[in-house]
Amino acid sequence: RDDPASHSFAGPTRRNGAMFGPAGCAYVYRSYGLHWCLNVVCKPGQAVLLRALHPTSGLSMMAVRRGTERRSDLCSGPGKLSQALGITGRDDGCPFDGGHLALIPSGLGASRPVQGPRIGISKARDLPWRWGIADHPSLSRKF
Repeated sequence: RDDPASHSFAGPTRRNGAMFGPAGCAYVYRSYGLHWCLNVVCKPGQAVLLRALHPTSGLSMMAVRRGTERRSDLCSGPGKLSQALGITGRDDGCPFDGGHLALIPSGLGASRPVQGPRIGISKARDLPWRWGIADHPSLSRKF
């Protein structure tokens, strides 16, 4: 809770309550009143925003939800990712236990992750807390 860009910085609120829940649960919030954003709670008051993912299944449903069939555009940003997966506020606090939500390794283990400064925030941008696969087509923004 020492990160001024974190939703947990000022402590628990009605909006961020799930962020103070158990590890392995979803923290879902609206960004700019438009887009749902999906986070994974790591420990109380700490969560990781899922900015992008490489979709491997459910592509036809994602294409319908997103209005595009271009695979690299399905989940290449936090709002796009949530829209493609059908994530809404109802998912806030749900566990990633393999039921409704699950985290499945991608098989991109041979790719080396890169680290860089965070994007899309105004505070503590210099912290190197953004991780991804360099030059992956599904990145929300290149490193």
